[in-house]
Amino acid sequence: MSIPIKQKAAIFKYLAQQKRRKVEKFPLIVELEPLFACNLSCSGCGKIQHPIETLRKRLSVDDAVGAVEECGAPMVSIAGGEPLLHPQIDKIVYELVKRNRFVYLCTNALLLQRKARHFEPSDNFSWVVHIDGLKDAHDKAVSREGVFDKAVEAIREAKALGFRVTTNSTFFSTDSPKTVREVLDFLNDELQVDAMMISPAYAYGKAPDQEHFMGVAETRRLFSQAFAHGGRKRWRLNHTPLYLDFLEGKVDYDCTAWGIPSYSIFGWQRPCYLMADGYARTYKELIETTDWGSYGRGKDIRCANCMAHCGYEPTAVHATLGSMKESLRAALGP
Repeated sequence: MSIPIKQKAAIFKYLAQQKRRKVEKFPLIVELEPLFACNLSCSGCGKIQHPIETLRKRLSVDDAVGAVEECGAPMVSIAGGEPLLHPQIDKIVYELVKRNRFVYLCTNALLLQRKARHFEPSDNFSWVVHIDGLKDAHDKAVSREGVFDKAVEAIREAKALGFRVTTNSTFFSTDSPKTVREVLDFLNDELQVDAMMISPAYAYGKAPDQEHFMGVAETRRLFSQAFAHGGRKRWRLNHTPLYLDFLEGKVDYDCTAWGIPSYSIFGWQRPCYLMADGYARTYKELIETTDWGSYGRGKDIRCANCMAHCGYEPTAVHATLGSMKESLRAALGP
């Protein structure tokens, strides 16, 4: 099972509470960026393009935990940058798990074997290792040879230590239905990771490689062919069936950027993890003063080709909850 029953029950209870209280906008997951520094220079990422003085900054444990408590989200995705470069990242995770949050720590895995013993296995905690293709493709995406082998070794060791391990795979125009299936088969069957997340790449304006981001039609074609003949059911995908339908072009949604807000050293980022149109000092300010209706495909040119889960998975979750049929489908799998 890709998501533990304990987590499913907690999320369902949280969503039911928001509905009962008639809360219009609420977070499902917080994207927490405790730093922007990284030990890789991936061709599709623009995060390390910040000035050196920004790359040296770190969120304190109190600020990181305080932001999560302020918004009340039940899940936290810790990203960056490379979170394992943060000297107190283990304390941040410990404090969030202690508060019964479900924590996903995203990492390129270069430091995972060295740092893993500073963390405790828990149903509330999962490593999220980036795997953007098999060996040659992944190493090319991260602009360094040997990273794929290091990540695979780290995944095996983390699982041997009793940790939950999820993977996150980003796909580009260089991918084909065949390469998508090969990656997911390897992760599912060979590495036997607990769950897998997938997403088409977002066109970061500062990313070194601007040639291989997919458009909407190309994304839909890639995933509909990769998932043909019910193939997606054999993989432990950590997504709602409706989000996977969205990737295939079977349904279309508006972006729900407020569903996964982002907090970093700058504060609460408008409108989402992928775009930076200024920052709010508090979560309340973010929700109340952001013009949410201005974002999404057909509204902002920067959103034209975005189908990333940070904007559309929350929409799929809301659609799932609004249908008994889709709720049952989500409970049974992708």
